[in-house]
Amino acid sequence: MIRKIIDQVVDAFSTPQKGEQDSEKREAALRSATAVLMLDVARSDHVFDESEFDRVLELVQKHFGMAPEDAAELVNAADEKAEDLVSLHEFTQLLHNNLDESEKARIVGLLWQVAYADGRLDKYEDSLVRKISDLLHVSRGRSMRLKHDAESGAR
Repeated sequence: MIRKIIDQVVDAFSTPQKGEQDSEKREAALRSATAVLMLDVARSDHVFDESEFDRVLELVQKHFGMAPEDAAELVNAADEKAEDLVSLHEFTQLLHNNLDESEKARIVGLLWQVAYADGRLDKYEDSLVRKISDLLHVSRGRSMRLKHDAESGAR
């Protein structure tokens, strides 16, 4: 099942763009990959409660400018994918290859916000966000500034 999901995301990014429909597929794949990473961070401390799910939903809605019901659909689909996730590499590689530096940094900022959703940072959340940040080639200094911003916002 996870292989099928990864193949769909890869197809959306690697297929030559042919108009609006392909652009929509690409954007959907980007949103899906981002949401999966966000949920994986939320799950990394082995405590995934309603407040974290709600925070992910809120961030997805705000970041992508989605209607609440569309954001809920995306997050629920991503939640199923995140449960079976074995490797982050395919998702991070696609994001790295298709986003500019500031877009990748915004995703890392979202991940830090998810990590602080419950008001504290677990060592597993910290480690995972740092790993994703490295895979997206976001500098350590920029990632730490985004971490500090998320920590300040969580207080």
